[in-house]
Amino acid sequence: MGPLLALASAVCYGIVDFVGGLLSRRAHFAAVTFLGQIGGLLLATTAALLLPAEAVRPADLLWGALSGVGSGAAMHFLNRGLSHGAMSVVVPVSAVTGVALSVVCGVLLGDRPTAVAWLGIALTVPALWMVCGGATDGGGGVPDGLLASAGIALQYIALAQSGAGGGLWPVAAGRAAAVLVLLPAAARRPARVRLPPVRAVQALLVGAGAALGLILYLLAAQRQLLAVAVVLASLYPALPVILGLALLHERLSRKQVLGLAGTGLATVLLSLG
Repeated sequence: MGPLLALASAVCYGIVDFVGGLLSRRAHFAAVTFLGQIGGLLLATTAALLLPAEAVRPADLLWGALSGVGSGAAMHFLNRGLSHGAMSVVVPVSAVTGVALSVVCGVLLGDRPTAVAWLGIALTVPALWMVCGGATDGGGGVPDGLLASAGIALQYIALAQSGAGGGLWPVAAGRAAAVLVLLPAAARRPARVRLPPVRAVQALLVGAGAALGLILYLLAAQRQLLAVAVVLASLYPALPVILGLALLHERLSRKQVLGLAGTGLATVLLSLG
């Protein structure tokens, strides 16, 4: 079940990035990010109440809160980058660098992937880059993508340190921490970040989708190596490309086709490893 849960997390994040990226170009990114974390807090708290926890330790909540600090920073810089940079640059920069940082930290924490899994990990980085076109100019979006990647790595690594007995409360604690982290940016220019009701609901739903992705990732990380769970969950950039093809009638380049094939092969290798 571990690989399936991690891939389901990737699907959630792929949809969130696609919808959130479009929304961040139509509304102020700070409002989209802040309301998104509120939506995530509502969903995560509800899920935590519905799924009984055996024993919630203070350490579990602290790890969850630290993960939320990473989430808040990641979504802030990701949405800021998407608001003025190319999605084909910002998303892969954040994903590829986040994968690399997370895998290194996972190994330092004791992960020992098999040779097959290492092959899948090595294949993932260039495949993700090719999926998004391997572009290098994103209207200034690269720095934001790099900053987002550090937050993504912190989000994944810290959340995986929480114990299984804590249920989903670490995710809820993380959403609360993310709201607090993003509150100053949202309050600094309240007139600029105010959203129409329809956009506000969309932002809440985007955040709820991201929280669902984290819940699925947490369940996956409890069932397999951190490095493998992170890499599988980080295949989400492939989905915006596919959605762009299906919904926006975009055309795939040869490089993107090869990248999609590479992500498919990496998925198989990581699942076998």
